[in-house]
Amino acid sequence: MAALLEVRDLVVEFPTRRGTLRALDGVSFDISPGEVLGVVGESGAGKSMTGAAIIGLLEPPGRIAGGMISLSGKRIDHLPRKEMRRIRGKRIGAIFQDPLTTLNPLYTVGSQLIETMQTHLDLGGAEARRRAIGWLEAVGIPAASQRIDAYPHQFSGGMRQRVVIALALCAEPELVVADEPTTALDVSIQAQVIALLKNLTREKGTAVMLVTHDMGVIAETADRVAVMYAGRIAEIGPVEAVVQAPAHPYSAGLMASIPPLSHRVDRLPQIDGAMPRLNAIPPGCAYNPRCPHVFDRCRVERPELLPAPRSRAACWLFDPAHPKHEAERAHV
Repeated sequence: MAALLEVRDLVVEFPTRRGTLRALDGVSFDISPGEVLGVVGESGAGKSMTGAAIIGLLEPPGRIAGGMISLSGKRIDHLPRKEMRRIRGKRIGAIFQDPLTTLNPLYTVGSQLIETMQTHLDLGGAEARRRAIGWLEAVGIPAASQRIDAYPHQFSGGMRQRVVIALALCAEPELVVADEPTTALDVSIQAQVIALLKNLTREKGTAVMLVTHDMGVIAETADRVAVMYAGRIAEIGPVEAVVQAPAHPYSAGLMASIPPLSHRVDRLPQIDGAMPRLNAIPPGCAYNPRCPHVFDRCRVERPELLPAPRSRAACWLFDPAHPKHEAERAHV
């Protein structure tokens, strides 16, 4: 199946008085129709920055300095702001972690849904209202025909987030970028929202980029996962492969920090150190100061994504010229 979204060698920079900071450095991935790609990593890894670049909402002075983003084969990374705004509502939906920043408190949820649909779809007022009620029902708002005329503050946090999902999907976009959509919700509501997003997008064939730091959400929702570190993709592959048998040492550290359900542990492993600041990213592999498997090449040469057993990992351990593989070939 042809990819709906293609991101190739994406570079995002922030000019400052002390020099240019590179927040994203050569990020590449695809998402197919009906596929959920999870994007995971620590705070500062570049997850939200990638989503913002795709939907055209980079905060100035941030700018796309290299690479390309295409939607259904057409580049969108260099479009004028006005044209990108049309694409953002109609073809790309966005779900943010705080619904209060998305919903206008001065208007009813129904009027916001109706305005969104009428802006991007050819609908009369009565039909738009009927569809708005249908979307509220689809996202699990009880008594939707009555609640449509309520204001955002009259909904609970979980219900507001459901309204935000309806708002992102009501114009029937091809792609949804969901940035930490469940962070502010309690666990039971999180599960409902994730199941809802998954079901609705699968039924509509919508592609989803799900940005989160929660590996549990990724394991439950995503088809594939991209692990980000210091503005680059450290590993990308099927979610089962990355969760059960992570190839990159950073992915392995993230997975080891998740409490197991099968038995009790008194202490979880941790990754020593911290994510480097943008103005202090080390040469070579950015993860090398924290990596338990570091060797000389890691400190001077930056790896690209290489074929690993079940995924692709930016790690010299998977270079065919690595001594481990030379020894394996000699043994065979």
